Amino acid sequence: MIRRAQVAGQFYPAGPAVLRKQLGGLIEKRAKKQDAWGLVLPHAGYIYSGKVAGACFSQVKLTKTVIVLGPNHTGMGKPFSIMTEGSWQMPMGNVEIDGLLAKRILNQSKYLQQDTEAHLYEHSIEVQLPFMQYNLAEVKIVPIIVSAADFETYDEVGQAIARALKQANLNCLIIASSDMTHYQPQEKAKQNDQQAIEAILKLDAKELLERVERFNITMCGYGPVACMLSAARRLGAKSARLLEYQTSGDASGDYSSVVGYAGIVIK
Repeated sequence: MIRRAQVAGQFYPAGPAVLRKQLGGLIEKRAKKQDAWGLVLPHAGYIYSGKVAGACFSQVKLTKTVIVLGPNHTGMGKPFSIMTEGSWQMPMGNVEIDGLLAKRILNQSKYLQQDTEAHLYEHSIEVQLPFMQYNLAEVKIVPIIVSAADFETYDEVGQAIARALKQANLNCLIIASSDMTHYQPQEKAKQNDQQAIEAILKLDAKELLERVERFNITMCGYGPVACMLSAARRLGAKSARLLEYQTSGDASGDYSSVVGYAGIVIK
């Protein structure tokens, strides 16, 4: 199956040359890159969140295959959906799915299901791919869409990812695609986001979910982040660092109702 780009020309340029030029302005190719187990990245239009994503992709080494977890904004498809074959058609070329690894992960989890419908119109994974292609042209992905659930479910998916990677003896970057607080005044958004970021920096998925509920943090990808943290800890992650944070207001100048964007590396 070929999954066609849905937000090219909206969230990022549809023309390959224009897209590559924009990415070149967001990624510092001479920056020192570090190994990482995981990343938290935003998925808004590049004019709003591209600076945050670019800072992370500038400083982290990509692996040949990247597992990308995103939230389900559309409500379509299976609640825990993994694509195990095909490619994603993007302006700068197709991105192949690592079918072998995807099937390994699928076989390790009782919640994940083979499904394409949840991915068809969902943008949260798609917007990561041009950044990845800019850094590594032949990169492959394992795309996973995650819906609302409890800690135990997210933890099980994270364990499945870790077991599959250990069995395959692979080091694989795991990206959790998530924007932070939605449509709050700037200062309130920053306060709420700080609560979530603190939990992520402690590598504590359970505390992240508790804080999201307690402080009513409108973070759309808390599920993908929880899964990523669960996997990363079992793979040996020891620390995390906030690389960049800003809000849509920093790009638009309108601070009355903003969306927050955080770039966090798990090492």
